Amino acid sequence: MTDVTIFHNPACGTSRNTLAMIRNAGIEPHVVEYLKTPPSRALLVELIDRAGMRPRDLLREKGTPYAELGLGDTSLSDDALVDAMMAHPILINRPLVVSPLGVKLCRPSEAVLDLLPEPQQGAFTKEDGEQVVDASGQRVA
Repeated sequence: MTDVTIFHNPACGTSRNTLAMIRNAGIEPHVVEYLKTPPSRALLVELIDRAGMRPRDLLREKGTPYAELGLGDTSLSDDALVDAMMAHPILINRPLVVSPLGVKLCRPSEAVLDLLPEPQQGAFTKEDGEQVVDASGQRVA
């Protein structure tokens, strides 16, 4: 069984689509509802590093206290941004997926296809009606 973890928010359509594509590959991932069970600081820093990102790249602005906390200030250090995400997990953008092929923020959701070691097992259409994978399991261009 392939080991895949998704840091998931069930209220987010992108996160739901990503989870569904993982399952469409026949993989049952470890689902971490990060708003209920946030990653430790060490794990968050490790995930950011493994994804080849900076903390600012993982910050979510929409629907968060981003503006109120002044996080748009470019002089803030990486540590300060991680501190903010630890204090307010809603600031962590999602879905973040970990697989044997790497770590990636899957926005748009079909970015997860690059992380899955198993092929899609059939067609997949996102919640908004956009077809991502055809009936033969191939990505639609």
